[in-house]
Amino acid sequence: MISKKAVQGATSLQAFEEDIYKIEKEDLYAIPTSEFPLITQFMNEVLQEKDLPIKMAGISPCYRKEAGAHGKDQKGIFRVHQFNKIEQVIICKQEESWKYFNELFKNGEEVIKKLEIPYRVVNLCTGDLGIKSSKTYDIEAWFPAQNAYREIGSCSNCLSYQAVRSNIRYQQEKERKYVHTLNNTMAATSRIMVAIIENFQNKDGTISIPKALQKYTGFEKIK
Repeated sequence: MISKKAVQGATSLQAFEEDIYKIEKEDLYAIPTSEFPLITQFMNEVLQEKDLPIKMAGISPCYRKEAGAHGKDQKGIFRVHQFNKIEQVIICKQEESWKYFNELFKNGEEVIKKLEIPYRVVNLCTGDLGIKSSKTYDIEAWFPAQNAYREIGSCSNCLSYQAVRSNIRYQQEKERKYVHTLNNTMAATSRIMVAIIENFQNKDGTISIPKALQKYTGFEKIK
């Protein structure tokens, strides 16, 4: 769970409130993404320049109302209220954030490449950007059963938006500056599972396991 103050430090609660679960009679919310606690643990801190960048990853259950979906994807496990997600976060100096944006994005893209899932990259237009993001690349996988590309990963540079709201700064010589924050969804496990099932199912109904996963599964097919 995460406090209201922390949610407000990571995003606009007003813009995000319909998507997250409020804990009754508590000033707490169910975590919608591990990005929020990873960032806001540094709330009101002054970091040292030598300690930047700070690179973190969170693996956690995430909880979303999905109220904005308006009844879409109600069947199956593509859009669910509880799912597991791997999130990467970087806190860095202002002048380095675009370098790390490219690094984060390549991390997410490499996972999809190794899984051999057909995909495309979408540079979101201003109207589709979240309130905290200055730039976002979505990775959309191909879902044959839907005859469509659907989002399975997202990489964003939030510049100083979260740093200002959470009051996270760093000391650079005699000046204190707001850090820049970045986040990247490496894998929403349920959506990647659907993408694998749809793209690797054979005519006889079996599902081939991507080569990159076979050393973990110990078998090559689901029969």
